[in-house]
Amino acid sequence: MTTATQTKYEAIIGLETHCQLNTNSKIFCSCSTNFDSPPNTNVCPVCLGHPGVLPVLNQEVLNSAIKMGLALQGKIARYSKFDRKQYFYPDLPKNYQISQYDLPIVENGQLEIEIVDPKTQEVTKKIIGITRLHMEEDAGKLVHAGSDRLAGSTHSLVDFNRTGVPLLEIVSEPDLRTGQEAAEYAQELRRLVRYLGISDGNMQEGSLRCDVNISVRPVGQKEFGVKVEIKNMNSFSAIQKAIEYEIERQIEAINEGEAIVQETRLWEEGSQRTISMRSKEGSSDYRYFPEPDLPPLVINEAQLEEISKTLPELPANKRSRYEAEFGLSAYDARVLSDDKDVASYFEAVVANGASVKGAANWITQDIAAYLNSNPDLDINKIALTPEMLAELIKLIEEGTISGKIAKEILPELLEKGGSPKEIVESKGLVAISNPDELSTIIDKILAENPDKLEQYRAGKTKLQGFFVGQIMKATSGRADPKLANQILNQKLNG
Repeated sequence: MTTATQTKYEAIIGLETHCQLNTNSKIFCSCSTNFDSPPNTNVCPVCLGHPGVLPVLNQEVLNSAIKMGLALQGKIARYSKFDRKQYFYPDLPKNYQISQYDLPIVENGQLEIEIVDPKTQEVTKKIIGITRLHMEEDAGKLVHAGSDRLAGSTHSLVDFNRTGVPLLEIVSEPDLRTGQEAAEYAQELRRLVRYLGISDGNMQEGSLRCDVNISVRPVGQKEFGVKVEIKNMNSFSAIQKAIEYEIERQIEAINEGEAIVQETRLWEEGSQRTISMRSKEGSSDYRYFPEPDLPPLVINEAQLEEISKTLPELPANKRSRYEAEFGLSAYDARVLSDDKDVASYFEAVVANGASVKGAANWITQDIAAYLNSNPDLDINKIALTPEMLAELIKLIEEGTISGKIAKEILPELLEKGGSPKEIVESKGLVAISNPDELSTIIDKILAENPDKLEQYRAGKTKLQGFFVGQIMKATSGRADPKLANQILNQKLNG
């Protein structure tokens, strides 16, 4: 498809995101929510829907919903209720789900996202509207096994452990236009729930799952096209790829005169395409009615005020503060604030006297590389404390050691910790900052490379890098970089 053809259309995208809360017990009973428990061990008559049982709302679920609603700048309903959503799935033992329909706990919020240009790294901001947020219970989990029959499976097993685990469903306005925007929106939601401490947001464990609603329309047309849902996206890359594929699929169908059918589709990772799953249900298909076993929820101002006091500094606010207070670029502010623990570590390093630039560079480069190569670790588990990193950065900036020496002792600091200053002194790695000693070393290097010296003085000034490298090699990286460059410049241009 040509770019010109694509630009005649625009995509209209909205996300329905299910966030699994990290409460110790389920939403309406006291069963554990532990993810790793053996199948069908975290169950009871309430979450299995046995006759005569009564659900009781977990107060922490309500508190988490209000926290998220406040963080999304939404309107918290002073009066809301639960409803029964009727449908049959093998992993839903009651044949209905307790959810919220016409009176959700939160409405009319917004979320600021940042879009990074992959080429320039420039960051642009966009506000995405939040239609609603409501509480509900999760269904169980089907495990398909075997091969050679329907969809490659010969039989299915069901695990009811997840039945009744508390969920927040967050529905966006159709304000998204690209796969990249949708993926960033989902990532920002994950940052938010992690900052709030209400969910781990692990997509690989199903703690955060997204359903994408997408349609296309000619540019300038006000009416939306026919909406297609892509179900259960469980990675940010899948969200982006599925949307990009579906945009092309729908545009091609329209150009060929085919009708777009309102349906639910699945993203097939292996073939990198969406496939039809079923026709899309409407709200009337679910036959909602008020949940008779749960009383309505009444929220007062005192509750809201108490919960609002527990909110931390949120990701968007932290990014803005990093730019204003620390003078960081929008990109660096974004990287450092992506994880709450990394942001806290960075702030602690700066509070211990390190420069903002030095702290940012070491954390986003060397420490990030170490954590990436050790996926079982996080920044709170490394032996290098913020105080130690601040000491290391100050040693470099004071000229006591070079950056090269700092990188040499970094692995030991990351794995064993200790005082950088004491390690440097014990290993004899203190920088050579005696001008006479450096002058002698530089004279020897120039004498050993007369051809390079002649080429430099003939105009090949890039050879200065060669001489700097020779100095560092001769001193095992211990030469004071600033002083060595100063002396070298004098001798090269003398």
